[in-house]
Amino acid sequence: MMTRRERLTATLRGEPVDRPAFNFYEINGLEGTSTRDPFNVYSDPSWKPLLDLAAETTDRLVMRGVPFKAPGAAAAAWKPMPELAGKTERTIDADGNELTTFILRAGKRVLTQRTHRAPDINTVWTTEHLLKDEDDFKAWLDRPEDPTPPGEVDVQPIVDLETRLGDSGLVMLDTSDPLCAVAPLFDMATYTVIALTERELFHRALQREARWLYPRIEAAARALPGRLWRIYGPEYASPPYLPPALFAEYVTEYVKPMVDLIHRHGGYARLHSHGRLKDILDSICATGCDGLDPIEPPAQGDVELAYVRERYGRQLILFGNIEATDLENLPVPAFEKKVRQALKEGPGGRGFVLMPSACPYGRKLSSRTLANYEAMVRCVNQG
Repeated sequence: MMTRRERLTATLRGEPVDRPAFNFYEINGLEGTSTRDPFNVYSDPSWKPLLDLAAETTDRLVMRGVPFKAPGAAAAAWKPMPELAGKTERTIDADGNELTTFILRAGKRVLTQRTHRAPDINTVWTTEHLLKDEDDFKAWLDRPEDPTPPGEVDVQPIVDLETRLGDSGLVMLDTSDPLCAVAPLFDMATYTVIALTERELFHRALQREARWLYPRIEAAARALPGRLWRIYGPEYASPPYLPPALFAEYVTEYVKPMVDLIHRHGGYARLHSHGRLKDILDSICATGCDGLDPIEPPAQGDVELAYVRERYGRQLILFGNIEATDLENLPVPAFEKKVRQALKEGPGGRGFVLMPSACPYGRKLSSRTLANYEAMVRCVNQG
């Protein structure tokens, strides 16, 4: 029998495996359970059986960014370009919510972003977006660019984590693409209108982000060769938000250089894109990427695993396609049926890793959700 690390490594290389690899995506058993952080939902005892199950049974892919040693480069390879001359203020309200205000001066404009974080939900909501209109966008674009070079990559945290994982899995380096640095600056409606109608402006913004990001990707890929990477952000240009032609412009054009840099140093690139894929799969493959997640089934997505495997399976390792809402809501027998269908359709071609599209984000993990995670383990082991 293969070790979990050997199974994942063989999957990335397109080599035979003893059984399909599987994991719980973000849940890997390394989550801290300290109660000192009021926003740490994993400190609730309901999570412990799942965290133990992930650590003991799954083929773990642990996502981490790549820190740099240079002063001021808390800027790191997986972060969008840092804003210059911005000011951040954080407060905690009477209900324990964290309220954050970010203020940025851009020419004569003062740009403001506000976010809200609740202690019992593991996410951050943007309640006010930084850019409200085209004039804000132009002012943001006209700011001076950050001249800071990437500096030296701090490889030790990654190496130490790999040592800690041992034979149980791999570290997966995590980075945004240029689109993910620009699109969230707007609310979704404003973003889609500007991306559709102001293509020259939008390319200026993506080029600006790419000038900052590419040297950091190259430095990290060189310092940590041969690793698996996850690139997130492409879904912002997927249907129905934008037409397929703009996915090719805003994603393929800017992600392909990232993939090339990763490949140059022996690494593997996995694209992350929720939602509809059918009309953009050719453009995804044109990036040269090695893998794709989470390949959501209808109705959340628009393709089955079998469709992607048949047409794109020689290039792509398929990661998915268990929908997170099914994981939380379906009775165990119905959920097992979905898992067995994925295990039937996914394997073959270059490779397959069974996993959910996301994970629960509430403080209390339900008994049904835990039972469905256990069903995933059972189905894989039964073959």
